[in-house]
Amino acid sequence: VQLQASGGGLVQAGGSLRLSCTASGIVLKFYAIAWFRQVPGKEREGVSCIDSVRDRTSYTDSVKDRVTISRDDAKNTVYLQMSSLKAEDTAIYYCAADRRFDDCTVVVSDQDYWGQGTQVTVSS
Repeated sequence: VQLQASGGGLVQAGGSLRLSCTASGIVLKFYAIAWFRQVPGKEREGVSCIDSVRDRTSYTDSVKDRVTISRDDAKNTVYLQMSSLKAEDTAIYYCAADRRFDDCTVVVSDQDYWGQGTQVTVSS
């Protein structure tokens, strides 16, 4: 099983990015998917998640109203659309998959599979 996060880059404050999480070895629509981010020296922080049954979503307060998580099952991809980016959004972003049914969580220890990160840098 491999997850891969992509789409990061350098963007000015106020700009937008769309991150993608793709997978090989698993079908993402059967998994709850979460996005996390981490700044060097700090703990990994949950950003958003989407469940596998009803596509219910959850967002951390610091990104609410600026971030949207969504699925494209045909492409076996989960997206994290980020807008109105701020300097404090700068981090390495990771996606993760969790086998739980009809729920999602942004707890690090709950995740079953992780992708490598993609760097998001927001210049102020």
